[in-house]
Amino acid sequence: MQNELIIVSEYCRKCHIEPSFIDLLQEGGLIEVMTEGGERYLTFTQLPDVERYSRMYYDLSINIEGIDAIHHLLQRMEEMQNELHTLRSQLRLFR
Repeated sequence: MQNELIIVSEYCRKCHIEPSFIDLLQEGGLIEVMTEGGERYLTFTQLPDVERYSRMYYDLSINIEGIDAIHHLLQRMEEMQNELHTLRSQLRLFR
């Protein structure tokens, strides 16, 4: 199911978002849109990110640059959590 593709135009219609928003996300490097046979597709695994970004954009009025900054901060936070987990595991070995 993770490799399933969703047609961008149908997704936008069902979720009440503009296809140009998907273009902005793609241009910003936040998602990848695939094109095949003249149709544009998103992978199923990208949908949670697209939904999160659309809430930021439409509900909170955060522009694409702000969404990109938040995206990078969340990535860094996840990296730091992983580093902390690794350090805790290493400390347990010395007890």
